[in-house]
Amino acid sequence: MLEPALKDQLKSYLTNITQPIELVASLDDGAKSAELAELLDEIASLSDKVSFVRTGTAARKPSFLIRRVGTDIGVTFAGIPMGHEFTSLVLALLQVGGHPSKAAPELLQQVRDLDGDYAFETYFSLSCQNCPDVVQALNLMAVLNPRISNVSIDGSLFKDEVDARKVMAVPTVYLNGEPFASGRMDLEQIVAKLDTGAAAKAAEKIAAKSPFDVLVVGGGPAGAAAAVYAARKGISTGIAAERFGGQVLDTMAIENLISVPHTEGPKLAAALETHVKEYDVDIMNLQKAKKLVPASTVGGLIGVELENGASLKAKTVILTTGARWRQMGVPGEDEYRNKGVAYCPHCDGPLFKGKRVAVIGGGNSGVEAAIDLAGIVAHVTLIEFDSQLRADAVLQRKLNSLPNVTTIVSAMTTEVLGNGEKVTGLSYKDRVSGDVHHLELEGIFVQIGLVPNTEWLNGAVALSPRGEIEIDARGATSVPGVFAAGDATTTPYKQIVIAMGEGAKAALSAFDYLIRQVPVEDSTGVEGASVAAA
Repeated sequence: MLEPALKDQLKSYLTNITQPIELVASLDDGAKSAELAELLDEIASLSDKVSFVRTGTAARKPSFLIRRVGTDIGVTFAGIPMGHEFTSLVLALLQVGGHPSKAAPELLQQVRDLDGDYAFETYFSLSCQNCPDVVQALNLMAVLNPRISNVSIDGSLFKDEVDARKVMAVPTVYLNGEPFASGRMDLEQIVAKLDTGAAAKAAEKIAAKSPFDVLVVGGGPAGAAAAVYAARKGISTGIAAERFGGQVLDTMAIENLISVPHTEGPKLAAALETHVKEYDVDIMNLQKAKKLVPASTVGGLIGVELENGASLKAKTVILTTGARWRQMGVPGEDEYRNKGVAYCPHCDGPLFKGKRVAVIGGGNSGVEAAIDLAGIVAHVTLIEFDSQLRADAVLQRKLNSLPNVTTIVSAMTTEVLGNGEKVTGLSYKDRVSGDVHHLELEGIFVQIGLVPNTEWLNGAVALSPRGEIEIDARGATSVPGVFAAGDATTTPYKQIVIAMGEGAKAALSAFDYLIRQVPVEDSTGVEGASVAAA
């Protein structure tokens, strides 16, 4: 079942197992059970510390428990964890087998200290690039804490269960039988959600920090590049991010990052974080900025207030807060988010197999989404506000070749329709005739561009009519000492490679600004450096 190269790689990984494990399968007579048995048999053949037995009695079939022999330590997969979840399988084998996690020791201890009984069920799809983070985090928690368990469930194999629970987006997590979370979360985020005192502890720790020479707000490609370039100058550098990696974490295929022919968003985000950690950068994750407080005097400190109540101070600030998916802003959209209204066709598309869906938006993202979904769902209706599609010609040709896709242009979506539990359709207005039409649907994928994450900056720095941070050629904003880069700014072409370059430029501009400042305590008026020793 496994390709020879992958098999050799897995065999090498399994040498890290220090404690025997067993793969306990619960199988039926179906083809998928036979496929799972073949996979587990292959895995067991690669290490004398791994055994395979078919004596499982779990209700979900096919499924298997990875258990440390002689203990209750283990995790369960319901389905066949290939695709994006193969890495989750490998990590589960290693961690149940005693190989330590590379997560921060204090975070691991926080998991061990959680007081309570937590039975998680995690629904994933094999094409979802966000699901592995959640699956891996919960599996690790189950290994570390005996009062935590996790079952990871392939939604496409257990459709009756998915329909009964009305799961219409992945990853979706249930805790003790009740909905817990939906969407990408990492270990730190999950622990913070469970540990009610975590936010107060984090705020207290942040409040005690000394002022930075450069504080980067935002952890996407622009923020990572800014942090690396600032730290390389030997100045004290901090980065506060709502989630490190930013929107890159939600990106499937990346094929236009020069020198990297192909990668995926989560892989790139992990590489960015690894690179930043090569330097003396204070990374403050899960920290959302609430207010920018410009310096009251020339050469004074700039403040950034956070949602948790803490404040950070810095001589210069680089704003790299990025952008998020634009919403339609119509009645029903918020009510039915994750109940049929979705924003990631790669993640959630498999949950709509055989159903009728719509894609809103005729740019590259919308047309690519329609093409991908056409291979899964019964029918796709692509709705575009403009009088023609805006996607590249090659994508339009591919779209037009598909028999189960209908394109409607000059159409304005006016309402998402539902029955109180899930989407049942949408209404749109013909912008030429003015007529209102209704479509019966079970899913709506919104792909209409981005909106900058700058609401918190209103009144603090100059923003464009679209809410973008206005910057000059050096990345400087309207406020002395405050610079900006990436998708949140007026820089055209929202691309990863451009954001990285702009982040580097903003850091160099911030350093140049610092070395040209007159120290506040210097009353002679003689220009001097105010950069503190790193």
